[in-house]
This record gives sequence, structure tokens and C-alpha cells, in this order.
Amino acid sequence: MERRILDQQLNLLRDKILLLGGMTEKALHRAVQSLIERDVELAQQVLKDDKIIDQMELDIDRFCIEILALHQPAAHDLRFVISVAKITPILERIADHASSIAEAALVLSNEPQIRRYIDLPLMSEIAAEMLGNALDAFTSENSLLSREVIEEDNKIDACYKRIFDELIEMIIENPSITTSAAHLLFVAKHLERIGDYVKDICELNVYLTEAVFIKHSHLTSNQ
Repeated sequence: MERRILDQQLNLLRDKILLLGGMTEKALHRAVQSLIERDVELAQQVLKDDKIIDQMELDIDRFCIEILALHQPAAHDLRFVISVAKITPILERIADHASSIAEAALVLSNEPQIRRYIDLPLMSEIAAEMLGNALDAFTSENSLLSREVIEEDNKIDACYKRIFDELIEMIIENPSITTSAAHLLFVAKHLERIGDYVKDICELNVYLTEAVFIKHSHLTSNQ
């Protein structure tokens, strides 16, 4: 009886985290779309939905505590609850970055567009694909896919450097675009941070499936 109840609770917890992940993916897609298409209504929807995501985070957090307190899971079950408890605030932070991109979209909707936003569409596409694959890896407990997604972050970093260098060069050539360029730099930084957060999710999935910590593993390997 106890095992059946625990399994039901764990399945419900899995459903909750996947729903939050889906909301976060949608927020990121919509935020970037609102920026590129200069869609004010879509940007405002992202900001509105962020409150729902915040509430979902609180709900999952309480549910994790309840499972730990009432059922005292062990081994893989315990790692699963711990992983969800850690991934939930990461997803909420990704949604916060999406909201910041939406806020930038609102500001930039009143400014002249800068050369189709340089590599931002490519950077956002990579970030969104990383997030989707990270959530898929978590669902299937596929640590190999998680490790592959971690390597994809190098592409995000390369995009960020190109965008940063190009925008700085454009500001030097045409100071009148400084305000718009500064907002785009912040957008690029938000996407770069999202890539870092996706890596964190993947590292937690490796912990869930393999029971090993790979975060900061380079520090121990050099000792």
C-alpha cells in the first residue's frame, strides 16, 4: 500500500515538473518571438504568465517537502525528489530571464530595429533546443543526452561573444543606437544565462540517473 501511494505521488510530481517545464519553454519561445516580431501583446502575455510559473514553483516546492516528510523515499526515489526540488527554481529563473527579454521587447518596440537583431534568433533557437532536450532527457532519465546538451552550451557562448563584439562595434560607428544596442546586449546575456541554467538541469539529471555529481567535476579531476 505504502509503495503504491509513493509511486502515485512521484508520478504526480513528475507531471507537475513537466508542466512547469512546458510553461517555461513556452515563455522563452514567446519572449523571443515578441522581440523579433515586435509583438507587444505577446510580450505582455509572457509577463502575465510569469506569475503562474511563480505559483507553480511554490506548489512543487511544497509537494516535494510533503513527499519527503510523509514517505521518506530512498535511493532513486530520493534522488528524484531532490532533483525536482533543485530543477524547479532553475526553471523559474529561466522564466524570469524570459520575462526580462519580454520587457526588453516592449522597450525596443518603440525603437528602430537593428539589422534583424544580429545572431539573437540563432542564439535563442539554440537555447530553446537545449531546454527542450534537457527536459526530454529528464523525462526519459537519459544521462547521455544530458551530457550532449551540456556540450551545446559552447555554441551559446560563441553566439554571445559574436553578438557582444558586433554590437559594441555598431555603437562605436553609430552612437545614436546605443540605447537599443544596450537592450540587445542584455537580451543576449539573458540567453547566455539560460544556457548555463540548462546545463545545471542536465547535471542534475546525470545525478538522478547515475548517482554521480558532475558539477565542478573539473575541480576534483585536477587534484
